[in-house]
Amino acid sequence: MSATWMADPILDVEHLTMRFGGLTAVNDLSFVAGRNEITALIGPNGAGKTTVFNCITGFYKPSEGRLTLRHGQGDTAASIDRLARLTMSGGRHLGRGDDAVFLLERMPENEVTAKARVARTFQNIRLFAGMTVLENLLTAQHNSLMRSSGFTLGGIIGLPSYRRAEAEAVEFARHWLERINLVDRADDAAGELPYGDQRRLEIVRAMCTRPVLLCLDEPAAGLNPRESAELNALLRAICDDGISILLIEHDMAVVMGISDHIVVLDYGEKISDGTPQEVREDPAVIAAYLGIAGDEDAAAQGAAR
Repeated sequence: MSATWMADPILDVEHLTMRFGGLTAVNDLSFVAGRNEITALIGPNGAGKTTVFNCITGFYKPSEGRLTLRHGQGDTAASIDRLARLTMSGGRHLGRGDDAVFLLERMPENEVTAKARVARTFQNIRLFAGMTVLENLLTAQHNSLMRSSGFTLGGIIGLPSYRRAEAEAVEFARHWLERINLVDRADDAAGELPYGDQRRLEIVRAMCTRPVLLCLDEPAAGLNPRESAELNALLRAICDDGISILLIEHDMAVVMGISDHIVVLDYGEKISDGTPQEVREDPAVIAAYLGIAGDEDAAAQGAAR
């Protein structure tokens, strides 16, 4: 299959399997997420989508499989060599900057965020409701601010280097508040925002960690059509800025409207992988969403048309 995401993947999931005792939640899953693209991971409830996210972001350690994240292009001889050396050495990551390669299945959750630069949101909003909108975005920059403060001392005595870092953090937060039209509410408690604004604030809070890969778990859940349209525009703009997005979503209008590439799961296994048009017309996908199988597939495909 010729596809843009195959040419330069930022994330390569190979033979991912996750077992919980006798239950196999994800079974031998392989797919890639393209650089500077939106990849959607969809499927019926219980298909294993959130389990995949938990493995990628370090919350779970996979039973089997390899999860490779490349900050630079993945098809160069140097990148292939780094990955081979990293695999043999038993290490977690190799290289710096755009040359860095990470094996996420070997990394704890905090390193996936801080070193591999993978950010995530969850199905349920997890803002600090009692903190202001601005404070939520500054909290996302806590690690860099702590380093600039010399781990607290510089902040207490007001070192110039810390004051500069703090000003830069505020300016970066303001940039994202302007992107979602919330500058006027910067000093309001995050919990006082309308639901749709809270959803978008959570996404830009994740962006304040400066990720290369943004993982969003059902960001359109509970949104009305206007809010969904605003979300679509925000995600396309983030992608146009050079950030790769991996998305779990049940709202097919969102998925089909913004995705470059869709991977479909059912009972922990991949049943389809392609463009929105290819996935929409796949009989296996139609059957999975209608809850039928076997000889009924052809009838379902005809009915869907």
